[in-house]
Amino acid sequence: MTTRSLTEDDPLDDFEHRDIALLGRPHRVYTMGSGPAVIVMTEMPGISPHVARFARWVRDAGFTVYMPHIFGRDGAVPRMPGALFTMIGGCISRQFRAFQANESSPAVQWLRALAALAHTECGGRGVGAIGMCFTGNFALSMMLEPAVLAPVLSQPSLPLNDAAGMHIAPDELAAVKARMEVEDLTVLAYRFEGDKFCKAARFAAYEAALGDRFVGRVLPDSAANPDSPMANPHSVVTLHLIDEEGQPTRAARDEILDFFRMRLSG
Repeated sequence: MTTRSLTEDDPLDDFEHRDIALLGRPHRVYTMGSGPAVIVMTEMPGISPHVARFARWVRDAGFTVYMPHIFGRDGAVPRMPGALFTMIGGCISRQFRAFQANESSPAVQWLRALAALAHTECGGRGVGAIGMCFTGNFALSMMLEPAVLAPVLSQPSLPLNDAAGMHIAPDELAAVKARMEVEDLTVLAYRFEGDKFCKAARFAAYEAALGDRFVGRVLPDSAANPDSPMANPHSVVTLHLIDEEGQPTRAARDEILDFFRMRLSG
């Protein structure tokens, strides 16, 4: 993979820029690669160079990446005050219901439609999905779409006001669990031990609800990149990843890619 700067805006010029109609509305989606589809959902405040780097790793692992615009300025390095305005907008948006426990974000509906389309376009056994931070919980709700076989929750941070809250409606959670049991599926989840936005109580709640179908990984805070501009250890596969052999964050990335291979490629 060609090395790109993580401190300069990324033009995303190696992606195909597509405007796809989903549930009657156009959505910008960046695609690249070949093989089974994986939906890469950005963390706040948008598709940063770090998120794009992760998407390219997914491509290089043998998958077709679908990276939808969800919020923010695509390809931009997070900067103030723009990043702050994006976060405030996400918090008050009806599309996300950021403070609501036991509810699913309406945005997940068109993301499920994207997963169905991606499976039609790419074929294979099914589709993978990874959400990060603000979108971290979305990958689980997306399992209501039968094509989604490999969900990953990276530092799921909603609801913002309830550390033990689960950002999914109870009936949807029950349907997802039932499907996991019937199809022998699991969900992978990652967080740093001291993360202020995704605490131990959230993982405990998911484990209580899903049992051994929930596979949670907790990384020590010492594994987070010390050179990150964000002091709180949070972004496991993006901002706080250390891309060096033997690093726990790189091992987490590799485990996610292996999970996609196992579920989607056989």
